Amino acid sequence: MQGPDERGYFGEYGGRFVPEVLVTPLQALEEAARAAFDDPSFWAEFHRLLGDYVGRPTPLSTAANLTAACGGATIVLKREDCNHTGAHKIVNAIGQALLARRMGKKRVIAETGAGQHGVAAATACAILGLPVEVYMGSDDIERQALNVYLMQLLGARVHAVTAGSRTLKDATNEALRDWAATALETAYIIGSAVGPHPYPYIVRQFVRVIGDEARATSLERFGRLPTHVVACVGGGSNAIGMFSSFLDDDGVRLWGVEAGGRSINTVGAHAATLEAGTPGVLHGARTLVLQDADGQIAATHSVAAGLDYPGVGPEHAQLKATGRVTYTTVTDDQAHDAFELLARHEGIVPALESAHAIAFACHLARGLLSDDLVLVNVSGRGDKDAVRLAQTHLAMTRA
Repeated sequence: MQGPDERGYFGEYGGRFVPEVLVTPLQALEEAARAAFDDPSFWAEFHRLLGDYVGRPTPLSTAANLTAACGGATIVLKREDCNHTGAHKIVNAIGQALLARRMGKKRVIAETGAGQHGVAAATACAILGLPVEVYMGSDDIERQALNVYLMQLLGARVHAVTAGSRTLKDATNEALRDWAATALETAYIIGSAVGPHPYPYIVRQFVRVIGDEARATSLERFGRLPTHVVACVGGGSNAIGMFSSFLDDDGVRLWGVEAGGRSINTVGAHAATLEAGTPGVLHGARTLVLQDADGQIAATHSVAAGLDYPGVGPEHAQLKATGRVTYTTVTDDQAHDAFELLARHEGIVPALESAHAIAFACHLARGLLSDDLVLVNVSGRGDKDAVRLAQTHLAMTRA
């Protein structure tokens, strides 16, 4: 597995495209992160919290009923929904909060889309005694009301962002503005493997525990590695965490699943950056971006708030360029069907983000042999989505 070069690039993607006021804070963050990563005591505390507080390692579950329903390959689930707070986001939040405390920061900020990173950041800061403020688009606040309440319950102050599309992109903009003005005392806990260097590298180093666990358990239980690994991709943290441990295994095919929304062929009706994006700069990094011919950021749509983002982490852009990971799309309707399918056959209610990966994994499995193993990352649980879907179901029933 290759890290970024000395400039923070993965191939032609990455870097640090920020106002001058953020150059020094980013350099300080990089120095602090590299020192922490070389310190065994830092990792000891990180893994202690993951074990004693978060509840890792998460299970690797053979989905026998889903396998029978889909036919073909055996489907195996990496159960990130079993984490404390219900998603993989807590792993990155704990790591970055420990780094913030190590740097002596007195205040933490974060951005969130689906709310899972906001809840994770609030949780990590609660256990470590750090005050936290979370930026969230007003549209996402409406569709993820449960997570907003949980953030507030955990002691976070939630800022509603009403600019632009009122979703994750705009929440990230506001968090970066805050950090630019307050960087001396503030740590910005970014929620995905995106942003200016060193954030994509830092996030990957924390979330790679997902793939490390999955790889080790697969070898222990099955005596071999999976033939296919599948994860959903918005900004890309759960996917890069899962993929990172398999990148050097040529016999393992890696699949990233983006939000096809209502239509991949209509601008503003999807969030498939790797499928339809072009090189550009977003939130401090050169990556693939959904944009028009003039470089203006395009509108996006996904039924899953955590995938509703017009960019992607720069390492994913490079993995697409090299062909090591194949990226594909799943529509809103297909994700909703997979949401119900997993619940009915396995008693697991996935996040709508994760349901995109489940939908593609089922499609993939049907064309494979029973000896093949399809490992899919269930990046989070669907409590946050169930309330909204229940309201829609009730309205349809009454109609």
